[in-house]
Amino acid sequence: MTPEFGHFALALALALALVQSVLPILGAARGNLKWMRSARALSVAQLLFVGLAFAALMRAFVVSDFTVLNVAENSHSLKPMLYKVAATWGSHEGSLLLWVLILTAFGAAVSFFGSNIPEPLKARTLSVQAWISVGFLSFMLLTSNPFERLFPPPIDGNDLNPLLQDVGLAMHPPLLYLGYVGFSIVFSFAVAALLEGRIDTAWARWVRPWTLAAWMSLTAGIALGSWWAYYELGWGGWWFWDPVENVSFMPWLLGTALLHSAIVTEKRDAFKSWTILLAILTFSLSLLGTFVVRSGLLTSVHAFAVDPERGLYILMLLALSIGGSLALFAWRAPMMEAGGLFKPVSREAGLLVNNLILAAATGTVLFGTLYPLFLEAVTGDKISVGPPFFNASFIPMMLPLVFVMGLGPYLSWKRADLAGVFQRLRFVAILSVLGVLAIWYMTMGGPVLAYLSILLAIWLFLATLREWALRIRLFDVPFKEALRRARNLPRATHGMTMAHAGLAVAMFGFVGSSAWKSEQVVFVGPGSNIFIAGFDVTFEGVQRLSGPNYFADRGTLVVRRDGEIVTMLYPERRTFPVAQSSTTESAIRSTLAGDLYASIAQPASEDAEESGAWTLRILYEPLVNFIWIGSFMLVLGGGLSLSDRRLRVGAPRRRTIDATTSVPAE
Repeated sequence: MTPEFGHFALALALALALVQSVLPILGAARGNLKWMRSARALSVAQLLFVGLAFAALMRAFVVSDFTVLNVAENSHSLKPMLYKVAATWGSHEGSLLLWVLILTAFGAAVSFFGSNIPEPLKARTLSVQAWISVGFLSFMLLTSNPFERLFPPPIDGNDLNPLLQDVGLAMHPPLLYLGYVGFSIVFSFAVAALLEGRIDTAWARWVRPWTLAAWMSLTAGIALGSWWAYYELGWGGWWFWDPVENVSFMPWLLGTALLHSAIVTEKRDAFKSWTILLAILTFSLSLLGTFVVRSGLLTSVHAFAVDPERGLYILMLLALSIGGSLALFAWRAPMMEAGGLFKPVSREAGLLVNNLILAAATGTVLFGTLYPLFLEAVTGDKISVGPPFFNASFIPMMLPLVFVMGLGPYLSWKRADLAGVFQRLRFVAILSVLGVLAIWYMTMGGPVLAYLSILLAIWLFLATLREWALRIRLFDVPFKEALRRARNLPRATHGMTMAHAGLAVAMFGFVGSSAWKSEQVVFVGPGSNIFIAGFDVTFEGVQRLSGPNYFADRGTLVVRRDGEIVTMLYPERRTFPVAQSSTTESAIRSTLAGDLYASIAQPASEDAEESGAWTLRILYEPLVNFIWIGSFMLVLGGGLSLSDRRLRVGAPRRRTIDATTSVPAE
């Protein structure tokens, strides 16, 4: 009966969402406080019932209830418990249920932690959030029921996709969805503000923590997915411009722009319309990603290929949500006051350049992702847009952004002295040039773009540290006084420093692992030697091992340098009999200088056990671990900013609305 209970809980959640989508917003329009406050109880109740449904589905996976079609298709009785739990969101239906759970959790969080938000704005925000819930709950109940029964049940299930049976990927979807869906509450705040007819500095302060939380989660989710692809897929890369990677990257780019734009709205009461538009477009790209992945339009390592009926339903939701919100924006935005004025050389102008570059970069990725789909739909021709296009168009566009990021924190609001800024940065520029010359001397080879990227990464890192040092007057006052000043700095300042420095660190990894990577793909047998990046690698053969629901062919590699054994590597090729598929388990020797990376592929001959011949891929990836260190610094910087007391306390009370700062409410 547990599956039926979960299905019934989803139906009740839909009924609550329907009420929440109407009653609070009517209360805001009529000034009925009780109707407005009903949003809190309704959002919490909706979370409760969706949570019960999710728990019911998880229980079905844990106990291997193969009378549930979803469990039979995505689990197996021999699967380790961790992956039984992770299989709850490993299918189309389960991941959709996780999406709705996070969606309702954000609504309930606003009702609990938004005590300083005016009741009319909170009521409108939670009603808009409920509109989204209605769309996805109805989609799930009508086309993607996670509790559909299967009779007669099989003795064992079909097993989860072996590629998904990994700790990294078990955590990747929840973090990614926290980012995707987290932007839904920012979208709801934006639509509610348009309905109310008021966007001001207080609104921007209320929105910033939710934007930051979503951005942090999306950053962590993308980084974890990239790390998984690096060590699990056996390709020796961390980013492939896969369409499904792109649809998660685009909301991150616009979310980054939104984060900086909201700061200008909060500090200077400017960029109001632009901030609202970014909030709408960021979540719209999250919805677009959902449609592209779940409609069956794309074939990807981690895309869900589903039927056109589901894709059509999501397309309708997409048209209603994006079309409706953009139409509302077109109606309301011209009536908003422009806000604070600023000179072309100012912090506002620097953040505007930041936003424009990020928006243009998002458009480039969007074009490269969707153009092949449109071309095939119109002409029937199939083309592939891959790394060469994105590397040639996206990377040169982002390099000026890195330069502006180093410069921006030195600019003052409203009007800045550019000559004075460059005076403070002259030693940073000199050290950056000396640093890239030293790298050129050590490598003596590589693309010009790689050296330019390294130059800008050093510039950003040193400029960021220099700006932080100036704030605490490091080397200008006694060290104890500098420490006191550092402790008294707002956490958001520390967070900005950490995030900007983290991007610079990640850039070292991006460039090093791309421009100076060494790779060999060879056929090997016992005793074969491979020389790569100063290492002497000996292949000693393969042995067969057994796992809980797979068997593995494990290779043994002896790695020497200057005749001394450095390490042993054990790459595996795992075969899952139930799923009838194989995966690669790479073996990696990691250091800050770089990774020695090995994976084995299918045997080079049909009778591998007799010939002992295998295909060995071995790479040396310089500086690649700086990617994960930089990503961690980005997330940590976001966390420091989110913990800032000013964001926890929230915005001050709004001033009385007057005719010059508002437009009529709905």
